[in-house]
Amino acid sequence: MKFTLLLIPALAVSGIAQAQLTYPATKKVDQVDDYFGTKVEDPYRWLEDDNAPETKDWVTAENKVTFDYLDKIPYRGKIKNRLTELYNYERFSIPSKVGEYYIFSKNDGLQNQAVYYRQNGLDGAPEVFIDPNTMSPDGTTSIGLAGTSKDKRYIGYTVSKAGSDWQEILVKDLVEGKDTEDRLKWVKFSGTAWKDDGFYYSRYDKPGPGEELSKKNEYQKVFYHKMGTRQTEDKLVFEDKEHPLRYFGAGTTEDERFLIIDISEGTDGNQIMVQDLNEKDAKFEYLIKGFDNHNSVIDNVGGKLLVMTDVDAPNYKLVLIDPKNPDKKNWKTIIPERPELLQSVTTAGKYLIVTYLKDVASKVYQYNMEGIIVREVKLPTVGSASGFYADKDQKIAFYSFTSINYPYTVFKYNLETGRSEVYKKPNVKFNPEDFEVNQVFFTSKDGTKVPMFIAHKKGIKLDGNNTALLYGYGGFSVNITPSFSAANIVLMENGGVYAVATLRGGGEYGENWHKNGMLLKKQNVFDDFISAGEYLIKNGYTSSSKLGIEGRSNGGLLVGACMTQRPDLFKVAFPGVGVMDMLRFQKFTVGWGWVDEYGSSEANADEFKNLYGFSPLHNLKPGTSYPATMVTTADHDDRVVPAHSFKFAARLQECHKGPNPVLIRIETNAGHGAGKSLTKIIDERADLWSFLFYNTGADIK
Repeated sequence: MKFTLLLIPALAVSGIAQAQLTYPATKKVDQVDDYFGTKVEDPYRWLEDDNAPETKDWVTAENKVTFDYLDKIPYRGKIKNRLTELYNYERFSIPSKVGEYYIFSKNDGLQNQAVYYRQNGLDGAPEVFIDPNTMSPDGTTSIGLAGTSKDKRYIGYTVSKAGSDWQEILVKDLVEGKDTEDRLKWVKFSGTAWKDDGFYYSRYDKPGPGEELSKKNEYQKVFYHKMGTRQTEDKLVFEDKEHPLRYFGAGTTEDERFLIIDISEGTDGNQIMVQDLNEKDAKFEYLIKGFDNHNSVIDNVGGKLLVMTDVDAPNYKLVLIDPKNPDKKNWKTIIPERPELLQSVTTAGKYLIVTYLKDVASKVYQYNMEGIIVREVKLPTVGSASGFYADKDQKIAFYSFTSINYPYTVFKYNLETGRSEVYKKPNVKFNPEDFEVNQVFFTSKDGTKVPMFIAHKKGIKLDGNNTALLYGYGGFSVNITPSFSAANIVLMENGGVYAVATLRGGGEYGENWHKNGMLLKKQNVFDDFISAGEYLIKNGYTSSSKLGIEGRSNGGLLVGACMTQRPDLFKVAFPGVGVMDMLRFQKFTVGWGWVDEYGSSEANADEFKNLYGFSPLHNLKPGTSYPATMVTTADHDDRVVPAHSFKFAARLQECHKGPNPVLIRIETNAGHGAGKSLTKIIDERADLWSFLFYNTGADIK
């Protein structure tokens, strides 16, 4: 999946006097670990126990310093008001057809969570189906649809509280509009894979008291739940007692013939086992064995399975595999590999909808089931498309499209005619024509060409005087494609520049692009990001005294590594929910699943040396002037546990020398990011923009 009292003298930013900051006293303990003969101190180890009273006291003290600082920024309230105005618009999801009903989510504007509706036909009146805002007083309970029964009577959905990865599975009766008595607990990373009068799902054993948000998650299992029975009666379907650190995901094909078990040892590579549910006493058989590649079953065509894979195809291809004869020599290629990344394949009606990424922008094509192209789906501009889900008996599919200055819009697509029309268009209180978006290609340290999108208000001067924010991720084969964020309008309205770099480690150019930014090549990602910042400065978009950087999760690691390697290059740094201790990440919750991506400090000396060389926590140097930094994390983050950010912030405050503030903002009743309430999103973003503008001397009137 660590007492030093530091005093920071008064400072001034563009003539604005700032109050003196006194950071909390943070004790240090005598903790030394040995990694292949290298002694590594870990004086803030005690902060890993987020349940300890002294850790909670430290959190309270750090938040007081942070919010006292933010409270003194004169235009913070104005920024929050503008963000509130920008977010106050109706937002719709792609509708899904379930029997006679369409199910979709909608946020009226400022609701903390989107509400799910059911609608009888496209012309029916929407009725509230599930409203997560009624499940908690502060809007911190989120839900997600998890799969429907074949007869379209039931819908499984997941409930997550306070941003935790832990979920409960509930079931809604679509006809009655009510929850059934079914309630399944201790679920992570699972949907509901329906078969007959029940469904398959994945869960862990119940953790001990106080261990729910930090203990390593082991021995995930697949169960079958029959509707109307207790969870204790669920049938164990699949487990692996010899490999505690594996994920098991269950899925069934649309016709419920095949049960698919997706098995992975981390986040990179998977193998697939299959069971033909039409055959009595059928056993699980390997469809694809080994963890060297990435494979995804799309659906079945009779007794054979459509699989998207990068076996012998780094940019992916679509093949048809007979589970009775799964050897690679028997595979039939339906859609061969192309120079562009094959990003996704969905079945829609009688067709395949195939999405490619060409220089980080979506290209969508409609094929027949034999792999013959029917037409290209014309998109509004350069941006990101997704969706196109439809059962085999349907002729209409819906998809979404977005770009940096193009708000998320839902389109209706006729699979027979190829005609697209706007179905739901948002009304955001800004004029997209006021802004321009360009894609550039810069050269990284080793000569690699790397793309970057740059957005700003039309007519700004490229004289180096613009506040800028550079965003990046670069990992886990995740594709960072252009998308709209209402929050970014605030930056650009105030003369700022927003840039997104397409770093190695992502999957935007296929598996080779990913592999060149992982394990012992992870430094390439940091070099790419640093080169992106240098490009923005060299070309007049900003300067080192005006440039901020931001990333979350793996992107938080990115920011932490770059601000420690090049503290002179950036003025502001926002490492969000980041993996900051690269020597111990595998010891918490699902952190072991990232070893495939990062390596392990315990595996061998080379991997330890590599991790130790860029680990943000371990590369902070005493007496160094670091960028103005606001670390962000949350108390219910059980993906990247907050100990990462706690230890990094404590060490940063110890090492930092100079006038820049180095703070940590710790959110309560929130997690890694998914399902965060809109109130908390607006509050955090207002604080980030205020901090950026204040420390870069932006002219905010």
